[in-house]
Amino acid sequence: MDRMLKNGMTYKDSGVDYEAMDPFKRLCQLAASQTAGHLDRFGISEVEWSRGESCYLIETPWCYLAHVEEGLGTKNLVAEALYNIALKSRQRLESGSSHFQKIAQCTVAMIVNDLITLGALPVSVAMHLATGSSDWFADERRMADLVHGWRCACQLARCAWGGGETPTLPDIVYPGTVLLSGSAMGIIMPKENIIKPRLEPGVSIMLLGSSGIHANGLTLARRIADKLARGYAALLSDGQPYGEALLEPTYIYVPIIEDLMDAGVKIRYTANITGHGWRKLMRAQEPFVYVIEDIPEPQPVFRFIAEQGPVDQKEMYGNYNMGAGFALYVDEADVQKIIEVSSQHGIKAVRAGYLDRHGKDKKVIIRPLKLEYDAAELRVR
Repeated sequence: MDRMLKNGMTYKDSGVDYEAMDPFKRLCQLAASQTAGHLDRFGISEVEWSRGESCYLIETPWCYLAHVEEGLGTKNLVAEALYNIALKSRQRLESGSSHFQKIAQCTVAMIVNDLITLGALPVSVAMHLATGSSDWFADERRMADLVHGWRCACQLARCAWGGGETPTLPDIVYPGTVLLSGSAMGIIMPKENIIKPRLEPGVSIMLLGSSGIHANGLTLARRIADKLARGYAALLSDGQPYGEALLEPTYIYVPIIEDLMDAGVKIRYTANITGHGWRKLMRAQEPFVYVIEDIPEPQPVFRFIAEQGPVDQKEMYGNYNMGAGFALYVDEADVQKIIEVSSQHGIKAVRAGYLDRHGKDKKVIIRPLKLEYDAAELRVR
Protein backbone atom coordinates (compact mmCIF):
# COMPACT_ATOMS: atom_id res chain seq x y z
CA MET A 1 0.00 0.00 0.00
CA ASP A 2 2.95 2.34 0.53
CA ARG A 3 4.49 1.95 -2.88
CA MET A 4 4.94 5.04 -5.01
CA LEU A 5 2.69 4.86 -8.02
CA LYS A 6 4.26 5.78 -11.31
CA ASN A 7 3.09 9.35 -12.02
CA GLY A 8 0.40 8.81 -9.37
CA MET A 9 -0.45 9.50 -5.74
CA THR A 10 -0.77 7.44 -2.57
CA TYR A 11 -2.15 8.29 0.84
CA LYS A 12 1.36 7.97 2.25
CA ASP A 13 2.61 10.53 -0.28
CA SER A 14 0.09 13.04 1.12
CA GLY A 15 1.62 12.73 4.59
CA VAL A 16 -0.56 10.03 6.19
CA ASP A 17 1.30 6.76 6.74
CA TYR A 18 -0.64 4.04 8.58
CA GLU A 19 2.46 1.85 8.72
CA ALA A 20 4.06 4.55 10.86
CA MET A 21 0.98 5.23 13.01
CA ASP A 22 -0.35 1.72 13.65
CA PRO A 23 2.68 0.49 15.67
CA PHE A 24 2.06 3.38 18.08
CA LYS A 25 -1.55 2.28 18.45
CA ARG A 26 -0.46 -1.25 19.26
CA LEU A 27 2.12 0.05 21.75
CA CYS A 28 -0.62 2.08 23.48
CA GLN A 29 -2.90 -0.95 23.69
CA LEU A 30 -0.19 -3.02 25.38
CA ALA A 31 0.62 -0.29 27.90
CA ALA A 32 -3.04 0.54 28.54
CA SER A 33 -3.91 -3.07 29.35
CA GLN A 34 -1.58 -2.83 32.36
CA THR A 35 -3.82 -0.18 33.93
CA ALA A 36 -7.05 -2.21 33.87
CA GLY A 37 -6.58 -3.46 37.42
CA HIS A 38 -7.64 -0.08 38.77
CA LEU A 39 -11.22 -0.96 37.83
CA ASP A 40 -11.34 -3.78 40.38
CA ARG A 41 -12.01 -1.52 43.35
CA PHE A 42 -15.27 -0.41 41.73
CA GLY A 43 -16.44 -3.99 41.24
CA ILE A 44 -16.17 -3.65 37.46
CA SER A 45 -13.72 -4.92 34.83
CA GLU A 46 -12.59 -4.25 31.31
CA VAL A 47 -13.71 -6.36 28.40
CA GLU A 48 -10.22 -7.40 27.38
CA TRP A 49 -11.02 -8.37 23.80
CA SER A 50 -12.46 -4.87 23.13
CA ARG A 51 -8.95 -3.42 23.07
CA GLY A 52 -8.15 -3.00 19.39
CA GLU A 53 -11.82 -2.68 18.47
CA SER A 54 -13.42 0.66 17.61
CA CYS A 55 -14.59 1.27 21.19
CA TYR A 56 -13.48 0.26 24.67
CA LEU A 57 -15.86 -1.66 26.93
CA ILE A 58 -16.14 -1.95 30.71
CA GLU A 59 -18.41 -4.59 32.23
CA THR A 60 -20.59 -3.77 35.24
CA PRO A 61 -23.09 -6.09 36.96
CA TRP A 62 -25.97 -4.34 35.14
CA CYS A 63 -24.60 -3.26 31.75
CA TYR A 64 -21.54 -2.58 29.63
CA LEU A 65 -20.15 0.95 29.51
CA ALA A 66 -18.38 2.11 26.35
CA HIS A 67 -15.96 4.92 25.61
CA VAL A 68 -14.71 6.43 22.34
CA GLU A 69 -12.42 9.31 21.45
CA GLU A 70 -12.39 10.40 17.79
CA GLY A 71 -11.57 13.35 15.56
CA LEU A 72 -12.66 14.96 12.33
CA GLY A 73 -9.22 14.98 10.74
CA THR A 74 -8.60 17.72 8.19
CA LYS A 75 -12.07 17.98 6.64
CA ASN A 76 -12.68 21.33 8.33
CA LEU A 77 -9.91 22.84 6.18
CA VAL A 78 -12.17 22.31 3.17
CA ALA A 79 -15.03 24.03 5.01
CA GLU A 80 -12.76 26.95 5.96
CA ALA A 81 -11.54 27.29 2.38
CA LEU A 82 -15.02 27.38 0.86
CA TYR A 83 -16.28 29.73 3.58
CA ASN A 84 -13.44 32.18 2.95
CA ILE A 85 -14.01 32.03 -0.80
CA ALA A 86 -17.68 32.88 -0.26
CA LEU A 87 -16.83 35.77 2.05
CA LYS A 88 -14.31 37.24 -0.38
CA SER A 89 -16.73 37.04 -3.29
CA ARG A 90 -19.54 38.35 -1.07
CA GLN A 91 -21.74 35.39 -1.84
CA ARG A 92 -24.84 35.02 0.27
CA LEU A 93 -24.39 32.29 2.87
CA GLU A 94 -27.76 30.59 3.16
CA SER A 95 -28.87 29.60 6.65
CA GLY A 96 -29.25 25.86 7.08
CA SER A 97 -26.70 24.91 4.42
CA SER A 98 -23.54 25.91 6.25
CA HIS A 99 -20.36 23.96 5.75
CA PHE A 100 -19.78 24.14 9.49
CA GLN A 101 -23.04 22.40 10.26
CA LYS A 102 -21.86 19.60 7.98
CA ILE A 103 -18.45 19.15 9.59
CA ALA A 104 -20.08 19.19 13.03
CA GLN A 105 -22.21 16.23 11.96
CA CYS A 106 -19.13 14.52 10.53
CA THR A 107 -17.32 14.82 13.85
CA VAL A 108 -20.22 13.43 15.87
CA ALA A 109 -20.64 10.64 13.31
CA MET A 110 -16.99 9.64 13.59
CA ILE A 111 -17.50 9.22 17.33
CA VAL A 112 -20.90 7.52 17.56
CA ASN A 113 -20.38 5.23 14.56
CA ASP A 114 -17.42 3.75 16.44
CA LEU A 115 -19.53 3.23 19.58
CA ILE A 116 -22.17 1.17 17.83
CA THR A 117 -19.66 -1.30 16.41
CA LEU A 118 -19.94 -3.31 19.64
CA GLY A 119 -23.61 -2.58 20.23
CA ALA A 120 -23.16 0.46 22.52
CA LEU A 121 -25.70 3.24 22.10
CA PRO A 122 -24.40 6.77 22.70
CA VAL A 123 -25.49 8.36 25.97
CA SER A 124 -23.57 11.62 25.75
CA VAL A 125 -21.08 13.25 23.37
CA ALA A 126 -18.53 15.93 24.28
CA MET A 127 -16.93 18.40 21.87
CA HIS A 128 -13.24 19.27 21.85
CA LEU A 129 -12.47 22.30 19.69
CA ALA A 130 -8.91 23.65 19.74
CA THR A 131 -7.98 26.76 17.77
CA GLY A 132 -4.73 28.55 17.07
CA SER A 133 -6.17 31.96 17.87
CA SER A 134 -9.13 33.19 19.90
CA ASP A 135 -9.97 35.37 16.90
CA TRP A 136 -11.67 32.31 15.39
CA PHE A 137 -14.55 32.81 17.83
CA ALA A 138 -15.14 36.37 16.61
CA ASP A 139 -17.05 35.09 13.56
CA GLU A 140 -20.49 34.67 15.09
CA ARG A 141 -22.06 33.10 12.01
CA ARG A 142 -19.44 30.37 11.73
CA MET A 143 -19.54 29.71 15.46
CA ALA A 144 -23.35 29.53 15.57
CA ASP A 145 -23.49 27.17 12.59
CA LEU A 146 -21.02 24.79 14.20
CA VAL A 147 -23.02 24.75 17.43
CA HIS A 148 -26.28 24.21 15.55
CA GLY A 149 -24.77 21.38 13.53
CA TRP A 150 -23.41 19.65 16.63
CA ARG A 151 -26.78 19.83 18.37
CA CYS A 152 -28.62 18.46 15.33
CA ALA A 153 -26.10 15.65 14.99
CA CYS A 154 -26.67 14.66 18.62
CA GLN A 155 -30.39 14.57 17.89
CA LEU A 156 -29.73 12.24 14.94
CA ALA A 157 -27.55 10.06 17.15
CA ARG A 158 -30.28 9.97 19.84
CA CYS A 159 -27.92 11.20 22.55
CA ALA A 160 -27.23 14.17 24.84
CA TRP A 161 -24.56 16.76 24.21
CA GLY A 162 -22.64 16.58 27.47
CA GLY A 163 -20.22 19.51 27.24
CA GLY A 164 -16.69 19.88 25.94
CA GLU A 165 -13.47 21.89 25.90
CA THR A 166 -12.33 24.87 23.76
CA PRO A 167 -8.60 25.53 24.23
CA THR A 168 -6.66 28.13 22.28
CA LEU A 169 -3.29 26.66 21.29
CA PRO A 170 -1.09 29.15 19.44
CA ASP A 171 2.00 27.65 17.77
CA ILE A 172 0.33 24.20 17.81
CA VAL A 173 -2.84 24.84 15.77
CA TYR A 174 -2.72 27.22 12.81
CA PRO A 175 -4.51 30.55 13.30
CA GLY A 176 -7.71 30.72 11.29
CA THR A 177 -8.66 27.09 11.73
CA VAL A 178 -9.57 24.57 14.42
CA LEU A 179 -8.82 21.02 15.49
CA LEU A 180 -12.22 19.40 15.93
CA SER A 181 -12.71 16.17 17.85
CA GLY A 182 -14.68 14.70 20.74
CA SER A 183 -15.51 11.75 22.91
CA ALA A 184 -18.59 9.81 23.95
CA MET A 185 -19.93 7.54 26.62
CA GLY A 186 -22.13 4.66 25.52
CA ILE A 187 -24.12 1.89 27.14
CA ILE A 188 -25.12 -1.67 26.29
CA MET A 189 -28.25 -2.61 28.20
CA PRO A 190 -29.41 -5.30 28.42
CA LYS A 191 -26.00 -6.94 28.30
CA GLU A 192 -27.27 -9.47 25.75
CA ASN A 193 -27.14 -6.69 23.14
CA ILE A 194 -23.36 -6.75 23.05
CA ILE A 195 -21.94 -7.29 19.57
CA LYS A 196 -18.87 -9.46 19.91
CA PRO A 197 -17.17 -11.48 17.18
CA ARG A 198 -19.26 -14.57 16.47
CA LEU A 199 -18.01 -15.29 12.99
CA GLU A 200 -18.09 -18.50 10.99
CA PRO A 201 -18.00 -19.53 7.33
CA GLY A 202 -21.14 -18.62 5.42
CA VAL A 203 -22.01 -15.51 7.46
CA SER A 204 -23.29 -12.73 5.18
CA ILE A 205 -21.53 -9.37 4.81
CA MET A 206 -23.95 -6.43 4.53
CA LEU A 207 -22.69 -3.02 3.42
CA LEU A 208 -24.58 0.15 4.37
CA GLY A 209 -24.24 2.98 1.87
CA SER A 210 -22.17 6.08 2.60
CA SER A 211 -22.97 9.70 1.77
CA GLY A 212 -19.62 10.09 0.04
CA ILE A 213 -16.09 10.51 1.34
CA HIS A 214 -17.25 10.88 4.97
CA ALA A 215 -14.22 12.09 7.02
CA ASN A 216 -11.34 9.90 5.89
CA GLY A 217 -8.77 10.47 3.19
CA LEU A 218 -9.28 14.24 3.15
CA THR A 219 -5.56 14.98 3.23
CA LEU A 220 -5.05 13.29 -0.12
CA ALA A 221 -8.25 14.85 -1.46
CA ARG A 222 -7.00 18.32 -0.48
CA ARG A 223 -3.67 17.70 -2.18
CA ILE A 224 -5.56 17.03 -5.39
CA ALA A 225 -7.49 20.31 -5.06
CA ASP A 226 -4.20 22.15 -4.68
CA LYS A 227 -3.03 21.07 -8.14
CA LEU A 228 -6.32 21.74 -9.98
CA ALA A 229 -6.73 24.97 -11.92
CA ARG A 230 -10.20 25.52 -10.41
CA GLY A 231 -9.38 23.94 -7.06
CA TYR A 232 -12.49 23.08 -5.06
CA ALA A 233 -14.64 24.65 -7.78
CA ALA A 234 -13.72 21.89 -10.27
CA LEU A 235 -16.85 20.06 -11.38
CA LEU A 236 -17.49 16.35 -10.96
CA SER A 237 -19.23 14.20 -13.57
CA ASP A 238 -22.61 14.96 -11.94
CA GLY A 239 -21.98 18.73 -12.04
CA GLN A 240 -21.34 19.12 -8.31
CA PRO A 241 -18.30 21.20 -7.30
CA TYR A 242 -15.48 19.11 -5.87
CA GLY A 243 -15.38 21.02 -2.58
CA GLU A 244 -19.10 20.66 -1.99
CA ALA A 245 -18.90 16.93 -2.64
CA LEU A 246 -16.09 16.58 -0.09
CA LEU A 247 -18.29 18.25 2.53
CA GLU A 248 -21.28 15.92 2.24
CA PRO A 249 -22.02 15.12 5.90
CA THR A 250 -21.14 11.67 7.19
CA TYR A 251 -24.09 9.37 7.81
CA ILE A 252 -24.91 8.57 11.43
CA TYR A 253 -25.77 4.87 11.61
CA VAL A 254 -26.95 4.79 15.24
CA PRO A 255 -30.71 4.64 14.48
CA ILE A 256 -30.24 1.68 12.14
CA ILE A 257 -28.27 -0.35 14.67
CA GLU A 258 -30.65 0.49 17.52
CA ASP A 259 -33.73 -0.37 15.45
CA LEU A 260 -32.17 -3.65 14.32
CA MET A 261 -31.43 -4.63 17.90
CA ASP A 262 -34.98 -3.69 18.93
CA ALA A 263 -36.24 -5.92 16.11
CA GLY A 264 -34.28 -8.86 17.51
CA VAL A 265 -31.63 -9.05 14.78
CA LYS A 266 -28.52 -10.73 16.19
CA ILE A 267 -25.55 -8.94 14.67
CA ARG A 268 -22.46 -11.15 14.69
CA TYR A 269 -19.90 -8.38 14.10
CA THR A 270 -19.57 -4.94 12.52
CA ALA A 271 -16.94 -2.70 10.97
CA ASN A 272 -16.98 1.08 10.65
CA ILE A 273 -15.35 1.65 7.26
CA THR A 274 -13.20 4.68 8.01
CA GLY A 275 -9.39 4.80 7.95
CA HIS A 276 -7.85 1.81 6.13
CA GLY A 277 -10.92 1.64 3.86
CA TRP A 278 -12.18 -1.83 2.94
CA ARG A 279 -9.21 -3.38 4.73
CA LYS A 280 -11.33 -2.73 7.85
CA LEU A 281 -13.61 -5.60 6.76
CA MET A 282 -11.04 -8.00 8.27
CA ARG A 283 -10.70 -6.18 11.61
CA ALA A 284 -11.76 -9.24 13.64
CA GLN A 285 -8.84 -11.31 14.90
CA GLU A 286 -9.97 -14.63 13.45
CA PRO A 287 -8.32 -15.57 10.12
CA PHE A 288 -11.35 -15.62 7.83
CA VAL A 289 -11.46 -14.79 4.15
CA TYR A 290 -13.92 -11.97 3.48
CA VAL A 291 -15.27 -12.49 -0.02
CA ILE A 292 -16.99 -9.52 -1.69
CA GLU A 293 -19.06 -10.31 -4.76
CA ASP A 294 -21.31 -7.23 -5.07
CA ILE A 295 -19.99 -3.70 -4.60
CA PRO A 296 -21.95 -0.43 -4.45
CA GLU A 297 -21.38 2.19 -7.13
CA PRO A 298 -18.93 4.73 -5.65
CA GLN A 299 -20.04 8.36 -5.70
CA PRO A 300 -18.54 10.59 -8.42
CA VAL A 301 -16.16 12.18 -5.90
CA PHE A 302 -14.21 8.91 -5.65
CA ARG A 303 -13.91 8.57 -9.40
CA PHE A 304 -12.70 12.19 -9.55
CA ILE A 305 -9.99 11.55 -6.93
CA ALA A 306 -8.88 8.39 -8.72
CA GLU A 307 -8.65 10.16 -12.09
CA GLN A 308 -7.10 13.43 -10.93
CA GLY A 309 -4.51 11.87 -8.62
CA PRO A 310 -4.22 9.54 -10.35
CA VAL A 311 -4.82 6.99 -7.59
CA ASP A 312 -5.13 3.30 -8.44
CA GLN A 313 -8.00 1.05 -7.34
CA LYS A 314 -6.10 -0.82 -4.65
CA GLU A 315 -5.06 2.45 -3.05
CA MET A 316 -8.63 3.80 -3.28
CA TYR A 317 -10.37 0.77 -1.75
CA GLY A 318 -7.58 0.41 0.80
CA ASN A 319 -8.17 3.93 2.18
CA TYR A 320 -11.65 5.19 1.23
CA ASN A 321 -15.14 3.85 1.93
CA MET A 322 -15.95 3.85 -1.81
CA GLY A 323 -19.70 4.15 -1.22
CA ALA A 324 -19.94 1.75 1.75
CA GLY A 325 -19.74 3.37 5.18
CA PHE A 326 -20.53 0.52 7.57
CA ALA A 327 -20.46 -3.29 7.45
CA LEU A 328 -22.68 -5.78 9.28
CA TYR A 329 -21.96 -9.51 9.58
CA VAL A 330 -25.22 -11.41 9.98
CA ASP A 331 -27.06 -14.63 9.28
CA GLU A 332 -28.63 -14.97 5.86
CA ALA A 333 -32.05 -15.00 7.50
CA ASP A 334 -31.57 -11.39 8.67
CA VAL A 335 -30.45 -9.92 5.34
CA GLN A 336 -33.88 -8.73 4.23
CA LYS A 337 -34.65 -7.14 7.59
CA ILE A 338 -31.45 -5.12 7.41
CA ILE A 339 -32.33 -3.94 3.92
CA GLU A 340 -35.80 -2.87 5.13
CA VAL A 341 -34.66 -1.05 8.27
CA SER A 342 -31.83 0.75 6.46
CA SER A 343 -34.25 1.84 3.74
CA GLN A 344 -36.53 3.35 6.39
CA HIS A 345 -33.64 5.63 7.34
CA GLY A 346 -32.86 6.56 3.74
CA ILE A 347 -29.76 4.38 3.46
CA LYS A 348 -29.30 1.55 1.00
CA ALA A 349 -28.01 -1.78 2.29
CA VAL A 350 -26.70 -4.56 0.07
CA ARG A 351 -25.63 -8.12 0.72
CA ALA A 352 -22.10 -7.76 -0.58
CA GLY A 353 -20.53 -11.11 0.22
CA TYR A 354 -19.77 -13.77 2.79
CA LEU A 355 -17.12 -15.28 5.04
CA ASP A 356 -15.14 -18.18 3.63
CA ARG A 357 -12.90 -20.78 5.23
CA HIS A 358 -11.29 -20.39 8.62
CA GLY A 359 -7.59 -21.15 8.32
CA LYS A 360 -4.18 -19.53 8.52
CA ASP A 361 -4.88 -16.85 5.94
CA LYS A 362 -6.88 -13.69 6.66
CA LYS A 363 -7.71 -11.51 3.70
CA VAL A 364 -10.32 -9.43 1.90
CA ILE A 365 -11.08 -10.44 -1.67
CA ILE A 366 -13.07 -8.00 -3.84
CA ARG A 367 -13.86 -10.27 -6.76
CA PRO A 368 -15.44 -7.79 -9.21
CA LEU A 369 -12.26 -5.69 -9.09
CA LYS A 370 -9.76 -8.55 -8.69
CA LEU A 371 -8.38 -6.91 -5.55
CA GLU A 372 -6.97 -8.62 -2.47
CA TYR A 373 -5.75 -7.33 0.89
CA ASP A 374 -3.99 -9.67 3.30
CA ALA A 375 -3.62 -9.54 7.07
CA ALA A 376 -0.28 -7.71 6.91
CA GLU A 377 -2.09 -4.71 5.37
CA LEU A 378 -4.25 -4.14 8.46
CA ARG A 379 -2.39 -4.26 11.77
CA VAL A 380 -4.45 -2.23 14.24
CA ARG A 381 -4.00 -4.59 17.21
